[in-house]
Amino acid sequence: METFGIEEEAMLVDSDTLEPRPVAETVLRILRRDAELRPFVTREYLRSQVEYCSPVLRSAQEAHAQLTRHRRALDDAASEVGVTRWHGAVPFVHGEPQASPTPRYTEIASEYRGLVREHQINAIHVHVGIPSREVGVQVMNAVRGWTPVLLALSANSPHWRGQDSGFDSWRTIQMRRWTTHDCPPAFADADDYQRRIERLVGVGGTIDAGTVAWNLRLSANHPTIEFRVFDAQLEARETVLLALICRALVTATVAGDAGGALADLPPELLEASLWQAARDGIDARLLDPVTGELSGARAVADALLAHLGPAAEALGDGDEIRSGIDRLFRHGTGAARQRQRHLEGGPHALRALHEAC
Repeated sequence: METFGIEEEAMLVDSDTLEPRPVAETVLRILRRDAELRPFVTREYLRSQVEYCSPVLRSAQEAHAQLTRHRRALDDAASEVGVTRWHGAVPFVHGEPQASPTPRYTEIASEYRGLVREHQINAIHVHVGIPSREVGVQVMNAVRGWTPVLLALSANSPHWRGQDSGFDSWRTIQMRRWTTHDCPPAFADADDYQRRIERLVGVGGTIDAGTVAWNLRLSANHPTIEFRVFDAQLEARETVLLALICRALVTATVAGDAGGALADLPPELLEASLWQAARDGIDARLLDPVTGELSGARAVADALLAHLGPAAEALGDGDEIRSGIDRLFRHGTGAARQRQRHLEGGPHALRALHEAC
C-alpha cells in the first residue's frame, strides 16, 4: 500500500485584527514542549507562519488523527500568544512581512523582492510514495491533466487586503508570479527531469531545487511525488480527502488500472484551465482530461472518480473520496464558506469559522 504524507502551512494572525503577527518562533517553542510533536513542526517562509510535516501515513484514519492532534496543539499554543491559526490567504495585511531568519529564506526574499510583500498565503503539499524516480516522472506526466480539478476542489483563499479578490484561489494567482509555477512540462524520463531542474537553478528566483514551484514535482529529499496545487484547507477532513485523492491517482497510474485513456492536453490549455479553476473553483468550466473538452467542474470531478475508482476501492478509500467530493459540491469549498461568513458577519464571523475548524 502506498504511503503518503501531508505538509500543512498555517499563518498566525492577531485574534482581533486578523493581521499576521511574527510570533512563529514563540509558538514553535510552545509546540516543541510536546516530545511527540516536536519532530513534525517547523518554521516556514515567514515569521508569522508555521508548518506541520506529518509522519509517514498509511490510512485515512491515521492521517485525520495526526492532523487533528496537531491543529488542536497549534490552537492551544497560539492562544497563549494571543493569535489565531489561519488557513488560506490572509484577509487583512498592512505593513511589511518578515522572512524567517535563515540564510535560505533571506536569499529567497532578496531574489523575489517586492513579491515578498504579497506572499502571505498558505498551501498544503501532499507526498505520495513512489518506487523510483523513473516511475515518479511517469506519474507526473499522467496526472498533470487532473491538476485543474484538484485546484478547484481545494480553493480556499478568496480574500486579499480586506477585499474579495473575485477568485476562489487567490494563492494560485500570487504563485503565478514566481519564476516557475503551475503545471510542469511533460518529461521524457527521470534523467530529462533532473537535467531540466539543474538548468533552472540559478535562473530568476530559483536558488535551488526546492524553489521550483510547479504544482507537481519529485521530492529532492524523499522517494515521493509531491502535489503542490492545493490551498490550505479549513477542515482537517478536507485536507485528508485531497491526500487520499492524490494517493489513489498515483496508485492507479503505477498499477496501470486507471479507468480510461487520457487526452493529450497541451501546456497552454492546462495553464488556462488552472487559471479558470483559481477564479471560479467548483463553479468553473474545466478541461476534462479524458475528453479534452470543456465541462463543468462536477462532470470533471465525476470523471476523476471514474478514473481512480478501482485504485481507491483497493485502498479502502472509495467511499470516503466519493462522499467527500459530494460534500464539497453540496456545501461549498472553503472559499465559498469564507465568503458567506464574511458577508453575514464580517471579520468576526470569518474568525469564528476558522476557529471552529
